[in-house]
Amino acid sequence: MLDTADLQDQACALYRDVLGHGKPGMELNPRLLSALVRNGGSAVGLVEGERLVAFAYGVHAHDADGDYHYSQSAAVAPDHQGLGLGRRLKQAQADVVRTGGVTTMRWAYDPVLGRNAHFNLDVLGARARWFVDDFYFRPGTDRVVVEWDLRGPPRPAPVVEELHLPSGPVTAAVRTDLRRGFRALLDAGYVAVSCGRAEHGGSVYGFGRPR
Repeated sequence: MLDTADLQDQACALYRDVLGHGKPGMELNPRLLSALVRNGGSAVGLVEGERLVAFAYGVHAHDADGDYHYSQSAAVAPDHQGLGLGRRLKQAQADVVRTGGVTTMRWAYDPVLGRNAHFNLDVLGARARWFVDDFYFRPGTDRVVVEWDLRGPPRPAPVVEELHLPSGPVTAAVRTDLRRGFRALLDAGYVAVSCGRAEHGGSVYGFGRPR
C-alpha cells in the first residue's frame, strides 16, 4: 500500500516521469492516493530498497452488472520495465481488490498500443468488452475497456475473428478504421481475447465468443 507520504510523493514523481503527465491539470495528487487508501480504493506499489519502482491506483465502482474495481493508472520505472513487474503490480492490486470482496477489475487502454493490448489480454487474461469513443471527452482519446475476472484463470476462448493494426504512424485514418473494426466485432457479440505481432508487421487482435 502507498500509505506513507514519501511513497505517495514518489508515486506522483513516477507518474510524471513515466506517463509524461506533468503539465497543469494532469498531475497526480498525493491526497488522492491517501483518499483511496482510506476509502476502499487501491494504491499499491513495488519497492526496491527505499525506492518506489512501480505503482497502480484505482477506485471502487458500480454499474448495472454490479460492483467492480476500476484501475485508473499503472506505471513502472523505465529502468525496471521488461522485468515482469507489471504483472506483479496488477496481481498486488488484484489482491487488494479481492480483500474488499470484489472479483472484477476493469481499466482502459489505447487500442493502437499493441504491446499494452498483449499484456492486458494475453499475459493477464483480461477480455476487451467495450470500445468508448473519446473516453476522456477529447478527440483522439478512444479507449478499449477490458474486464478481468479475479476468481481464477480465464477460460480459453478460441479466436474466430481478427482485426489488424498496421505498423507505422498512427494516423487519424488508422484510428477511424480501428474504431469501426472494434465496434463491428463487439456489436456482433465478440470480445477481444488476444493481441500479437502480425506476420507482415503491425499487430493483430484476436476475437472470440465470451465464455
